Amino acid sequence: MEDLIINFTPTGMIPTKAKNPHVPISVSEIVEEVHEAFELGITMVHLHARDEESQAPTHKKEVYGRILEGLRKYCPELVMGVSLSGRSVSSVELRSEVLQLLPDMGSLTLSSLNFPNQASINAPETIEGLIERMERYGVKPELEVFDLGMINYAKYLIRKSLLKAPFYFNIILGNIAGLQLEFLHLGTAIRELPEGSLWAAGGIGRAQLGANSLAIAMGGGVRVGLEDNIYFDRAKKKPAGNKALLLRIHELAEIHERKIMKAGELGRAGFYNSQYKRKPA
Repeated sequence: MEDLIINFTPTGMIPTKAKNPHVPISVSEIVEEVHEAFELGITMVHLHARDEESQAPTHKKEVYGRILEGLRKYCPELVMGVSLSGRSVSSVELRSEVLQLLPDMGSLTLSSLNFPNQASINAPETIEGLIERMERYGVKPELEVFDLGMINYAKYLIRKSLLKAPFYFNIILGNIAGLQLEFLHLGTAIRELPEGSLWAAGGIGRAQLGANSLAIAMGGGVRVGLEDNIYFDRAKKKPAGNKALLLRIHELAEIHERKIMKAGELGRAGFYNSQYKRKPA
C-alpha cells in the first residue's frame, strides 16, 4: 500500500468568511494556514487566490506570486499546485497567467461540467491550450475528474501524447452532475485510471469525510480542506477549520496504518517543476 498523499485545499473559489469565518482569504492567511498544515503533515497544496476586499476569486499572478513567495520561504519542499479554473475566467491566456510563476502543478478539469449554481467551461481547445502552456513552463497537470467520461478523455489525450506520465488524478465525489459517494462509483473510477496513476479522492460537502475514508481504506490519497467542505459534521451545525479537517485525516491514517507521504517524495517522483530552482529546506 502506497504512502498516503494528502492534497490540502485551504480556500477554493466559493467559501467566504460570511459562510465560515475560518476560510483563509488574504495572502497572509493562506500562507499561515498552509505553513501550519505543512508542519502538521501534508504532501501537496491546491491553491486558489482571492481578492482581499471582495473575497472573489482572482486569476492575477501578482496575488498568486505573493502566496507562492511566502510558501517557498517557509515550505520549500511542498509540492505547490495552482488553480486554472474556468468557473470565473474563460480565457486561456488569463487562466494560465499564473504558470509564469513556475508552480509545480496546475489544475486541469478534463471536460465542462455543471455545479449546482454555476458551470465550469472547459472546451477541448481550452484543455489543450492549458496543457501546452503547462508544458512550456514545466508544470505538471493536476488532473481533476468528476465522472468517467473525464477519465476516458484523459486516456485520449495520453494517446495523442499531449498528457505524459507521471499522472496524478483527483477523483471528486458528490457533485450533483458527477460521481457520487458510492463504493462502486469510486471503485470503477479507480479501475479506469491509466496504469500507474497516483490518485486522491475528494468529496464535496457531506461527501468529504466518506470520500476521504474510502480512499484511505483503499490505498489512495485524499483531497481535503475548506474548498470542498466548510462543515465538520454532516448536520452542518459545526463550522470546520482546516486544521481540524487535517487532524481527522491523520487520525484515520493512523487507524489504517497509512504513513503520510512527504512532499519531497512526491516532488522527486516527477511532480516538482524542474524549471524552478528550488532552495533546499
